[in-house]
This record gives sequence, C-alpha cells and structure tokens, in this order.
Amino acid sequence: MIQLLDLIQARRSVRRYTASPVSPALIERLLTAAVWAPSAHNRQPWRFAAIRSDSIKTELATAMGDRLRADRLADGDPAEAVEADAARSRARITSSPVVIAVCLSMADMDRYSDAHRNEAEYLMAAQSTAMAVQNLLLAAHAEELGACWMCAPLFCPDAVKAALDLPADWEPQALITLGYPADDGKPASRKPRETFVVWK
Repeated sequence: MIQLLDLIQARRSVRRYTASPVSPALIERLLTAAVWAPSAHNRQPWRFAAIRSDSIKTELATAMGDRLRADRLADGDPAEAVEADAARSRARITSSPVVIAVCLSMADMDRYSDAHRNEAEYLMAAQSTAMAVQNLLLAAHAEELGACWMCAPLFCPDAVKAALDLPADWEPQALITLGYPADDGKPASRKPRETFVVWK
C-alpha cells in the first residue's frame, strides 16, 4: 500500500519529452492497464487511438488549433493571446512521441425511455473512461514515462474525430501525451485532505 501511495503521489503532469521513441510493446502495456479499469455494467465504453505518426499528430494539432482560434476570437480575446495559446497546444501535441486519443462509445451502454436516465448512463460511461485514463497515467509513471492529460477534445470533438477518421460512435474525451520526460514537470500540490472529506 505504501508503494502504491508513493506512486500516486509522485506522478506529475509532464509536458516536455525527449526525442526517444516509445516502443509499441510499452504502449500496449499502458493500454492493457487502461482497459482493466472498472466500468459501469462492465460495458467498457472506452476507446483509444494510439498516434505515433508525425503527420497525423500535425493534422490533429492543426484541426484543434483552428477551432481554438475561431472560438477564442469569437469571444473577443486578444489575437496575440489566442495565437500563443494555439501555438502552445500545437507544440504539446506535435512534440510528443505518442499521443493517445481517448474516446467513449455509447454503443454497448443501456438506453432508456427518459432523458434523465440516459444522461446518467452517459455520465457513467464518461466516469468509466476517466478511470481508464487514470490507470493509463499511473502505468506510464510506473514505466518511467512522462504523460499529460489534455481535455481540449471536449471543446472540439468533431475536429478531432475528422482529423483521426474515427468511427462514428467514438466520442473524443481527451488526449494523453506520452514520452520519456525531458524534465520533472511542475511540483504538485494538493489542499489538505480534510478540505474534501466529511465523516458521518
């Protein structure tokens, strides 16, 4: 238990990587850890696209950047701030040796006659997919890889789906950038546990 807590507390979001490639066998181990997460009804709604191709990473970053610019400029944000944000996002995607696009599918989830239960079912699928991401992040850290969870696809799922030519039922949720860390990432901090816990 102490070793597990140490692993959890030592994990950091790492955004810069060396140029060293990540082997397909190592990526497969991480994805195996991901799919052993618990899921609602054991339906396993997660889907993953493992991207190593530089051209596909560039296409993805371009599509996401175009949407980011359009949205932020429509909000009236300063053009220079928007461009800096888009460039930062592009660099994070294109400089990562591996990018995992995390999606969910409702194909095997239950359907109901009312909106309330359908919304709950979707939320269960999203929670299940997030637990798979946590498994993947912890496995990456255990393998001495750096990784970072990017939720930007939630703002542009159609752009991500088109850039990656994903199946119709795959709904983009996140990108996980992966590689051997070029630095230790930012120091982590958490509020005291007591901030979040009540005892009954």
